[in-house]
Amino acid sequence: MSDNLFIDNLKQSTGMRVFIFLVILLVSSLVGAAISAAFLFAGDLGMKIAQGLSSIMMFVVPPIVYYFITRKEHAMPALGFRAVNKPWLLYILIGAALMFVSLPVTNQLTSWNEAMNFGSAFERLEEYLKTLEDAAQAATEKMLKADNIGGLLFNLLIIALIPAVGEELTFRGVLQQGLTRRMNPHVAIILSAAIFSFIHFQFYGFLPRMFLGILLGYMFYVSGSLWTSFVMHFVNNGTAVVLYYLNDKGIVNVDVDHFGAMSPTMVAISAVVTIALIVVCWRKSKELVQKDERHQ
Repeated sequence: MSDNLFIDNLKQSTGMRVFIFLVILLVSSLVGAAISAAFLFAGDLGMKIAQGLSSIMMFVVPPIVYYFITRKEHAMPALGFRAVNKPWLLYILIGAALMFVSLPVTNQLTSWNEAMNFGSAFERLEEYLKTLEDAAQAATEKMLKADNIGGLLFNLLIIALIPAVGEELTFRGVLQQGLTRRMNPHVAIILSAAIFSFIHFQFYGFLPRMFLGILLGYMFYVSGSLWTSFVMHFVNNGTAVVLYYLNDKGIVNVDVDHFGAMSPTMVAISAVVTIALIVVCWRKSKELVQKDERHQ
């Protein structure tokens, strides 16, 4: 067996693929941390630049490098950079709409998550997790601060666009697709969503973030393209960035974090409509597959 064939066979094994990706992720993250460190002490702008560079090196670079190493031909389409399945506009519009339609469900999950109590036996753990949550919230609010429209646009780039692209490449393009090749797609979507939420290391935001991951996962699966989940993720992040800016400037007064959570009726309607939209997209994708099979 030639050396090249031996290496190619190793790349095809699940264990080797995971190992390769983790090595790339580790090296890229370390390089990103070293580069970002140069900006950390340059004020709020430097902090935002550091965050953007860190996101690029941790979530954008590794999946692209990984696919070019393990899939020499058609690497980018294999990663998920494909045309959206027909009817592509329907998938894009429904995906974007889901970010708003599902808001009451998301906020209800947030309320449940924040109300979780570990009991006296785990009091110290609970205090530690809440401390981490408060620190993350404070850092997020500092990142969201913007003095003018230029600052708002910069925040949309750093907080909304780069994380949306990077996290979709990693968690849908690499993780979900890898799992889908080895298990039931529903299980793959839920499992990748759980890992997506866990990796943020915010326990009191685990349930709503996992729910978001599930929505992104299903729409990526049915549309066959990362462009759909890119749009959805950007809409989700971008809405938070814009609303924070407008609230901070006194232009609007919208409590988006609690919208609909206290109304069982709104939560129920939100859940029903969200599920219905996913089912519509799922059936459309199955019809397309069956139509293609008939023409083969």
